[in-house]
Amino acid sequence: MINKKKIVIVGGGITGLSAMMEMQKRVLNEDLPVELLLVEAEPRLGGKIETVKHAGYIIERGPDSFLERKTAMAELAAEVGVAEQLVNNATGQAYIAMNGKLYPIPAGSIMGVPTNEESFLESGLFSDEAKKRAMDDFKIEKSPAEIDQSMGQFFRRRLGDEVVENLIEPLLSGVYGGNLDEMSLLSTYPQFYEVEQKYGSLIGGLREQAKENVKKMPYRGAVKGMFQNFSTGLQTLVDAIEAHIPKEKVRLSSPVIKILADSGSYRLEFADGNFISADSIILTTPHEISVQLLAAYGVMEGFADIPSTSVVTIAMGFPAEALKKDFDGTGFLVSRNSDFSITACTWLHKKWPHTTPAGKITLRVFMGKPGDERYVTLSDEELISLALKDLRQIMDLDGEPEFAEISRLTNSMAQYTVGHKARLEEARKTLAEKLPGTFIAGMSYDAIGLPDNVVAGRKYGNEALNFVMKQR
Repeated sequence: MINKKKIVIVGGGITGLSAMMEMQKRVLNEDLPVELLLVEAEPRLGGKIETVKHAGYIIERGPDSFLERKTAMAELAAEVGVAEQLVNNATGQAYIAMNGKLYPIPAGSIMGVPTNEESFLESGLFSDEAKKRAMDDFKIEKSPAEIDQSMGQFFRRRLGDEVVENLIEPLLSGVYGGNLDEMSLLSTYPQFYEVEQKYGSLIGGLREQAKENVKKMPYRGAVKGMFQNFSTGLQTLVDAIEAHIPKEKVRLSSPVIKILADSGSYRLEFADGNFISADSIILTTPHEISVQLLAAYGVMEGFADIPSTSVVTIAMGFPAEALKKDFDGTGFLVSRNSDFSITACTWLHKKWPHTTPAGKITLRVFMGKPGDERYVTLSDEELISLALKDLRQIMDLDGEPEFAEISRLTNSMAQYTVGHKARLEEARKTLAEKLPGTFIAGMSYDAIGLPDNVVAGRKYGNEALNFVMKQR
């Protein structure tokens, strides 16, 4: 009788599901003597991905899209038979809300960095002094090579405080839900560092790159957005993956509370008192949980004090006539110099038309700033009241929402603070030495984008398989 090796994936978000799919495919194709099991603390798979439907509306409670150019999600969708349901976002003007007014983001801005000088100089977002200061980018020295720094330090030095606070910070820190002055440049947006190193000027370098990209890009007809979702929501992919995994290989409502090293293998203890053994483990849990599970072995000490931030999203549906003035665009971000509770608003009916019934509009607002975690503790009524108060100051919005879908993502965004890359390398090195066959992957570590986590799941699924096969 063949003695099978066992790999356990802890966590059923997109990283864990991708690891399972990759390993399941190899085990079948290569006829490997390996048993796979995925365990999830919650009663459902998908992690932060969750789509709800209400009277013809399609609402995402977590992430709402992913970058098309990162192809891992589309590849996974094709693998499970739902690629034909992929749709791109509609394009349109985006705005910055400041002092109760919406200002168009200057044309040519690349993640907030102004590359169209004429549009930038005409913008009402910045003072004349700030515009002059930003042009100093062309004469400022490059950063020291391979030395990590905060994004705030990097962009403030090159472009000045006002451009950072009114444009770059709302755009970039909103993605990670973090403090720009604490977040690692090399672990979040290393491409900006690389442009600076290559061209000397950030503005000039991004301008040159944009020109080259236009030359390389084949004509594809009408412009379409760079983000994708599914016509029936992101949950479509999770459901399709779940249908491809045998039920006996998944355990839901099964939180792991302890991992014990046991003579070259591992024992996982569950909250209900049961145990299972494993020859290899892939932890796709948030870093706080991974640190707790492995605390006895001193392998993730650098992550023990890494903070996570919380975010609240509120999707509200209205009759179309509730919006008295229609904007040509897809939404707005809020300058951190403004006194609002909301940090952003997406006009879903414009950015993702498939989400909203005819004759309706959908507004999805975001709340929560670094160091201000109070929003996740407020009642539904308080959150809706704050959101409507802000929206009515910024937009000509009338009436009450027909419905509101509120999502509280508590401690959901791990902060890639300065030194993140070195901490991660040390954690993985120490894991390999002290707990061989134990791997970490997911949003706390390599990247927060869905395609990046698909890639990480595949990578560490293959590493786990390679590890157990060498042990035979």
